[in-house]
Amino acid sequence: MPSWPLRTRAIGKGVGSDVTDAYLIAGLGNPGEEYAHTRHNAGFDTVDRIAEELGINYWKNEGGALVATKEWRGRTLVLAKPQSFMNVSGGPVKKVMAAHGVAPDHLIVIHDELDIPSGTIRVKFGGGHAGHNGLRSICDKTTTRDWYRVRIGIGRPPGRMSVSDWVLSRPRKEAEEEFEAATARGAEAALHLIENGLEATQQRYN
Repeated sequence: MPSWPLRTRAIGKGVGSDVTDAYLIAGLGNPGEEYAHTRHNAGFDTVDRIAEELGINYWKNEGGALVATKEWRGRTLVLAKPQSFMNVSGGPVKKVMAAHGVAPDHLIVIHDELDIPSGTIRVKFGGGHAGHNGLRSICDKTTTRDWYRVRIGIGRPPGRMSVSDWVLSRPRKEAEEEFEAATARGAEAALHLIENGLEATQQRYN
C-alpha cells in the first residue's frame, strides 16, 4: 500500500499525461434539489463541509462537475461534485483529473457505503466497487482502482425497505445527527489524509 503523498506519474490512456501535484477530492451524489442531503449524496455533503472549512464559496462548471480550487498548505486542492447522475460519475471525474493534471494516486473519492454503520467512516486505498455504481463508473473511466476512498457509513435499510428507497431518502431525527457527524468526520479525514498519509489517517478515523 503506497505512502502519502506519492510522486506523481503519468496516468492512464485518455486521462492525460501532464500530471501535477494537485489533489482532487471528488464527492459523489445526484444533482437536483430532490436528492439534496439524501444518504446517496453523502459525498456532496462532505465536499461542501470541506469547502466551508477552507472558506471556498465560488464554484464553476467544468467537465460536467461543479469545481472549486484552493491553495492549501503548499498544495493545490481541487474539489468536485459531478453533475451527471451517480451511475456515470466517472466521466466528469476523468475530465477534471485531466484538466488539472491529477494522477490517480492523488484522487480521493468520497461516497456513501451501505456496509459501514451509520455515523462512522472508513478510509482506504484501492479495492473494488462493491456494487456501488458511482465507483464502478470511475473504475471504468480511469481504467484503474488505485485511488483513495473516504467511505461514509449509512448502514443497511431496516426491515423490508429497498436499498434504492433507503439511499435516496433523507435521514431523520437521530439518524440525521449521525449522518451529519459522519460527513463532518469524512471532511476532516480527507484533509488529514493529504497532510499525514494513509496509515495515520486510518489509525485516527477508521
